[in-house]
Amino acid sequence: MGLLSEALSRVEPSATIAISQKARQLAAAGRDIIALSAGEPDFDTPEHVRNAAIAAINAGKTRYTNVDGIIELKEAVAAKFRRDNGLEVTAADCFVASGGKQIIFNALMATLNPGDEVVVPVPYWVSLS
Repeated sequence: MGLLSEALSRVEPSATIAISQKARQLAAAGRDIIALSAGEPDFDTPEHVRNAAIAAINAGKTRYTNVDGIIELKEAVAAKFRRDNGLEVTAADCFVASGGKQIIFNALMATLNPGDEVVVPVPYWVSLS
């Protein structure tokens, strides 16, 4: 009996990661590449964001947060929607997660039942196929 489960042998590598790796290899070889696979920006994290992250670490904000995000961030998101979109939104209306796929997964897990049908339009994330 091996250390790894049988189920793990059926897991295939992420197509997104494979495409990203190929883009990095081509760029390293001197090719002019615009990588659209992982959804990462093509610029470094802005200095004010890096400084805020460092300040948060130095302030000890290095623990797990509530599942729906920290209150300060949810309040900032709500303020943005009120200011920029004219929506009456409070922090209680907001949910913050690590990325788009996480949000979609959470929304579907919270609302779908056995037998429900989901239509996935094309184009879509390769990992959703």
